[in-house]
Amino acid sequence: MKKNFHNIKNIIFDLGGVIIDIDSNQTVNHLKKNGFTNLELLETPDVKRTLKQFECGIISAETFRKTLMKQLDLKLSTQKFDEIWNSMILDIPQRRIDLIKKLKSHYHVYLMSNSNEIHYDLFIRDLQLRFGYREFDSLFDKSFFSFDTHLCKPDPNFFTLILDRYRMKPEETLFIDDTPENIIAAQKLGIVTYHNITGARVVDLFENGKLKQDLDFNVIH
Repeated sequence: MKKNFHNIKNIIFDLGGVIIDIDSNQTVNHLKKNGFTNLELLETPDVKRTLKQFECGIISAETFRKTLMKQLDLKLSTQKFDEIWNSMILDIPQRRIDLIKKLKSHYHVYLMSNSNEIHYDLFIRDLQLRFGYREFDSLFDKSFFSFDTHLCKPDPNFFTLILDRYRMKPEETLFIDDTPENIIAAQKLGIVTYHNITGARVVDLFENGKLKQDLDFNVIH
């Protein structure tokens, strides 16, 4: 399906799977290497609840580590736990950083991420050491993280928080995300969406710092 983007003034990017490459299987693989074999535990309601609470900033990193290790019957140092937890975080390609810089000449550019405190610390170190940005707000017009706002996608309140704060019109706002549930939530609010199936494709949406017109894009119902 084709979509015209002439009216877009604001772009909201997801982080993991769009700007940063991720692979959650890496964390599972590292758990196995450290003696974890009961993979079914990862799908239990208690573990999922702990993960969600940490992502939404309801519990601290220290509580998250202790709770999850107890639920998974793991005995790891803080350093080893964080190393395993962060192994899913891969790379921020230079071309995506360059893209964001170019886009800011033509659009208001925001970041909206479901993320947690441990991952965030790694993101920031990488952003500082590799690209020279002290924080994401130095790269984007503004960044929003779930653990900081205590709101997690696909909660519509997370979207309206950003729309209302900057008086954005949904029809003038493009949201790019790799998760279908998040795309659907944005569509229900009238936000223009692009389902970015693979992170490498996001740069192909733009040319010379502007959205290509009449792009093919995925509609999710």
